[in-house]
Formats: sequence, C-alpha cells, structure tokens
Amino acid sequence: MTITRRHALEVMGTTLAGLQLAACGGGGSSPAPAPVSTPPAPPAGPVGAPVPGLNTLAAKGKRRFGSAIASTPGTTNAGSIQNPDYTAIVKGECGIVVPENEMKWQAVRPAPTVYSFDRMDEIVRWAQANALAVRGHTLLWHRPQWFPNWLNTYDFGATPVREAERILTEHIQTVMRRYKGIIASYDVVNEAIDHDRNATIETSLSRAMGSPEAVLDLAFHTARAEDPKAQLVYNDYMSWEPQHARHCADVLRLLEGFRKRGTPVDALGIQSHIEIFAIDPATGVGPYAEREWRRFLDEVTGMGYRLLVTEFDVKDKALPADIATRDAKVADFARRYFEVMFDYAAHLDDVLAWGMVDRFNWLQGFGPSKRDDGLEVRGTPYDSSYRAKPLRTALANVFTAAG
Repeated sequence: MTITRRHALEVMGTTLAGLQLAACGGGGSSPAPAPVSTPPAPPAGPVGAPVPGLNTLAAKGKRRFGSAIASTPGTTNAGSIQNPDYTAIVKGECGIVVPENEMKWQAVRPAPTVYSFDRMDEIVRWAQANALAVRGHTLLWHRPQWFPNWLNTYDFGATPVREAERILTEHIQTVMRRYKGIIASYDVVNEAIDHDRNATIETSLSRAMGSPEAVLDLAFHTARAEDPKAQLVYNDYMSWEPQHARHCADVLRLLEGFRKRGTPVDALGIQSHIEIFAIDPATGVGPYAEREWRRFLDEVTGMGYRLLVTEFDVKDKALPADIATRDAKVADFARRYFEVMFDYAAHLDDVLAWGMVDRFNWLQGFGPSKRDDGLEVRGTPYDSSYRAKPLRTALANVFTAAG
C-alpha cells in the first residue's frame, strides 16, 4: 500500500522524551539509528568539505545553503555541534543552520510555566562563534502527536478561548523575544493538515479556540507583532512525487485561506524529503509529477508567497544496493528536482538540508524509509565517513548554474 505521511506519523508513535523528538515532516534526529551493514563504498574524495562550499555557490544567487544540526550528541554523537568531524562539514558548506529539535515545544516548554532554552542557546552560541545564521524551527507544530503531554491534556477552564490564546501568544512571544535580532526567519507553523478530513488538524488549542484556523492565524499575527521584519513561514512536507498531489491541494487551500483572512504569512517552506520508493522505467529514478508540481509552484508564487527548501534529503528505498549505482541515481533525482525549483529562482530563498552526513540522518531510523535490505539510506550530501558524494556534486552544479 502507499504509505501516507499520516500513517507514517501514527507508526512512529506519540511519546517523546527530552530531545529524542521527531523532526518536522515526521522525521528528525530522533533516537540514534541502529547500526546497519553497508557494502564498502567505491573510492571517494578526501574527508571534509570541498572548496568552494555550497553556501559560497548559493550566495551567487543571493541565497544561503544550510543544514539542520543538533546541540547534544546522542549515543553516536549524532549530527551535533559536539562532533568536530560533522561541524567541519557544516562550517565548510553552510551559511545558516536550523535546530533539529531544540526549539520545539517539547524541548523548550516542558511544563505550562517552565521554559528551558539551554540546548537551543548552545546552538545559537555555536552558530554565532562560527559566523553562521540561525533559522527558527518551529513556533508551533500543529499536531497532537508532537505537542507536549501537558498541552494535550490541559484544562482551559471557564474561558477556554482566552486561555488558549494566552498560552499560544505567551509561547511565541517568549521564544521570539529571546532570539530577537538573531533569528530572522521562522517556521511559525509546521504541518497543519489532517488528511482524513482534507482540512486543518484539530488539537487541544483548536478545540479551545473554536477552529484550527483561529490557532494558525493567531500564531502568525503574534509573530508579526513581535518582529515585523522577520520572514514568517508556513512549513510542510510536500514535494513532487505523485503521491503528494492530494496533500499539495490541501496546502493550497490553506495558503488561499491565509491570504483571504489577511494572515501575515510570507513564504512556504517546502521540506523536500524527496522519495525514490519505486523506479520509473522512463527515467531510471523515482516517479515524479513535474507538470503538476510546476502548477503547484505557479499557484503558490502567484499568491505572492516566497519559497524555501527547508529539509532536503533523498529516500532511496527502491534503488539497488550497489553504492556507486545508488549514489548516481540519488544525485540524478536531486538534480532533476532542483532544476525545477531553480526555474523559480526569482521566488526561491534559502535551501537547507535536513542533515549533511548519512549516518546521522533521520531517515536511518524512520520506518517507512528504511531499506528492505537493511542498508544505510544514502540520502545526504556526505557519506558516513564524512566524504562528499555525487549528491553534493549535483547540488554544487545546480547552485552554480542558478547563480
């Protein structure tokens, strides 16, 4: 059966602990993935980032390249600022970083009256020490699965609308005031679509306030009031595979509603966890619906929204085990995708990967993306030995051509 995003989220469960959270789009640097055996890779280039870095190439088009990063290592030192090999790649390739989990409600607000910014502050200090910008992710992940338990069971009292508004407004104000002048682009709302209803998701907040739209609108209006100059983004997981068509239609309706209601949304964050779950004989890579995807982008930009690629990586489930073949196909699929995205260069801002090294990428632990042969998913620009792969070359080429 086709695995929908909703089904994947259900499979992943609803309980989280500390920073062992799922990343936006149902993934992230959650628990350290179990070791898998991988055939030896063909000879690769030297360890570390080539020169010029991807951000340098992206800057020619007045945009930045970046990556998600974690503050505290897991059992394998996963993708964190404590890992010198990993940070060497990030510093060589990136101009901007985004916290993988450290700004989510579960991390920064463990109780209604308690905020904890230690891990987020670590990322900010590290980024500033290395002259890297920081994105904000996320002020509201509007799914009960990723609410802290206290919020799902909260008693909103005799005036539920007022109390829900207070909780949400206070949260956004507290986070944004802490990082005022540091973070200039926020994923204000993340993943707000319910696929069973083809409508926005119901949560404890939306039930208290009367509708999901009331919650989303308040989030954006509060963020705009806190920082009129910040880029306010609605972030979601669609990309160009045929199975995303229904979700894209739902997102368009949501974006149209924002415009009709005067909700201050500046941009659409396109996560871009692109998928090769089958082989298209015509292309030799995964099926993709380019014409429909262009129609979607036309409608989004036609409404005046900017675009960002916020969480790029590649799911290689259907590709053969042979590493040279697999890496070439992953690079080709990504090249095709970004060539389309850069046809919208006038509307496209920053491009971020959801991690730079295979070993630490959330796809290793995300059930629907795991390979049937148990091998590593090779969906990031660098292999687990910190060597650049053909995917990195493909990104460099599309940035160069776009510049």
